[in-house]
Amino acid sequence: MSQQQYPPQQPGWGGPQQPFGQPPFAPRPPKKGGVGKVIGLGCLGLVGLFVLIALVGAVVSGGSSSNGSKSADDSKAGHSTSKGDNAADTSRDSEKKAGKKVVVFKVWGTAPAGALGPLNITYGSDSDNRDGTFKDGEFKATLPLDEDALYFDVTAQLQGSGDIHCSVTVGGKTDKGHAAGDYNICSAQLSAGLLGGWS
Repeated sequence: MSQQQYPPQQPGWGGPQQPFGQPPFAPRPPKKGGVGKVIGLGCLGLVGLFVLIALVGAVVSGGSSSNGSKSADDSKAGHSTSKGDNAADTSRDSEKKAGKKVVVFKVWGTAPAGALGPLNITYGSDSDNRDGTFKDGEFKATLPLDEDALYFDVTAQLQGSGDIHCSVTVGGKTDKGHAAGDYNICSAQLSAGLLGGWS
């Protein structure tokens, strides 16, 4: 009986042994990451988003200026704002004649004094606030236009009762507000463009 011979056993996995120092299989090539592309597209996307927001803001602010038209609150309340509208037209005419750019702040309506005193009016810009006095059913003030200001606003708080309107006008653009009853606040504000400037 002849003995069957087997090839000598190799240590390891039973296959031929790789030369010392080499891995049993080829290493994977490093992944080519798309991080640069993603960051680049992300930055372009953000810039595009800001441009889109600026365009929408310009369209909305251009369409929302109410030069002589009644606001929705005025129509609901059924109150006429002709006194305030006429004053706005007069202030625009005087602004054109003088050749200076000014900001016009107004509050008008009925606002009886309450337990805390008369109507509380504040007006100005982001860096300059002032107090106003309500006399004979109206308040009006003008300030020189500060080209560096971010916004101009006027607020008027009732002292228990009343019905008031307020507006701020810069370079022919007007924003209006309305408040009625209790301690409600009338507020109107105009902001500089996204890149600044009031022209």
